[in-house]
Amino acid sequence: MTDFAVAGARALPHAAAPTIAFGLRIRDPRPIQAILLNCQLRIEPRRRPHTLEEKQRLADIFGAPDRWGETLHPLTWTQATVNVPAFEGGAKVNLPVPCTYDFEVTAAKYLAAMENGEIPLRFLFSGTIFVKSETGFLVEQIPWSKDAAYRMPVAIWREVMNFYFPSSGWIRLQRDTLARLQRERAQHGYTSWEELFESLLAESTHKGELKCAPLAGPSR
Repeated sequence: MTDFAVAGARALPHAAAPTIAFGLRIRDPRPIQAILLNCQLRIEPRRRPHTLEEKQRLADIFGAPDRWGETLHPLTWTQATVNVPAFEGGAKVNLPVPCTYDFEVTAAKYLAAMENGEIPLRFLFSGTIFVKSETGFLVEQIPWSKDAAYRMPVAIWREVMNFYFPSSGWIRLQRDTLARLQRERAQHGYTSWEELFESLLAESTHKGELKCAPLAGPSR
């Protein structure tokens, strides 16, 4: 009897962590005391076309494009919860969804790979509904069949990430690797991580150029 729909999305610029707020519309003709609402968000890659550049970025998730017919499956993004206050007939609430920029997380890697357009999402609802009655309230579970589709603009994801991580990215390293990098930085007196990584990349490029340099001709 309770129906759900997603009406929109917006970036929350001043939350404790990168967060997107999805606007939910809830309809129920009964007098509702409260809803403890849970939601699983899934990304449905089959519902959008991908550019060549996007396919290249997603190769480590789905493999080569010629295998996408077998490997292009939905991705679980995250879980979110919200407490819905009392209403009659209908209500509008915001579902806050924390986001991560950790590229070890498959969903984050997919979202970051998108250039423009929209990201097809599926919201799977569950939880508990408290319905007012003459003797108090009735308790019922939200059926697992309750879901809603929404196409989130890629611009929303980029807006929230640009606010919290302007012109930057984030990577996770093993502690041993981080310790070695810290020693390297201290030994050479680099003033920032950026300076250290630029130096390592330049050294790697230089070695590659030497390895690929053409052999000198015979001396005369």
